[in-house]
Amino acid sequence: MSPHYYLTLFPMEALIASQHDPEHFGTYMATGSRDGSSELLIFIAVDPSFSGFDWEYAKSECVAREDGRPKNSVYLSIYRVFERTPLAALGDLYLTTRDGRTLALPKQGYDQAVAGPNYHVYQELCPVHPLVVSKLAPREFGRYITGEKTKLRLPKIAFADLKVVDLDNLANSGNIGGLYDHNVTHLQRCVESVTSGSPKTTKTLERSHVESFTFNVIKSGIYLSDDTETITYPMPPLSELRAHHYDWARSALII
Repeated sequence: MSPHYYLTLFPMEALIASQHDPEHFGTYMATGSRDGSSELLIFIAVDPSFSGFDWEYAKSECVAREDGRPKNSVYLSIYRVFERTPLAALGDLYLTTRDGRTLALPKQGYDQAVAGPNYHVYQELCPVHPLVVSKLAPREFGRYITGEKTKLRLPKIAFADLKVVDLDNLANSGNIGGLYDHNVTHLQRCVESVTSGSPKTTKTLERSHVESFTFNVIKSGIYLSDDTETITYPMPPLSELRAHHYDWARSALII
């Protein structure tokens, strides 16, 4: 059985070989072999058709046990993995809930229609984790973060476009949990900072905020960018989740 290769983006960055298909790999990684183990997981299928990692080592180590059980995981790298993986080598992305249910998001090109409102809230997922407010649409934000003119640039960035509270009607903002409960005033200031005609395009809302990130706060989807390309993993509409992914959506607290 040939190994599958997965780039985990969240909660940690790693390249892992496994004999499990994506659904079973997500279950194993989220719930583990220990009672009480539970965590969200975001990972992407990787095509090993590029140099930079020891694929032969993976093939030699990622083999079934003597009793026939598949090999759960062989770690190939835990350092700067996303940076060294071409966007072209990435396949579908998977969202795994805390109880091990996995939803596949097919890889797509960028849709200009997501440009949307006059500001966005982005949760950066890999390799850094700030929660930011930006007046830039997803593609432009990705190019800004990875662009050569940016002082603190990143070679690549993975981020989620998040739902936002209605600042004019805080009591009726939909199913977004407690993401903004403690920082609404700061959110308002950040929004004003990037939308008031100032040259500032992006403002940090929280330096590290991943502990409050959940799948039910994702709005348009997850984006991966370098300085030339942006690929998109759109979040399915609620109607599709109800009709075809009901158990996952319930586990993700979306319905």
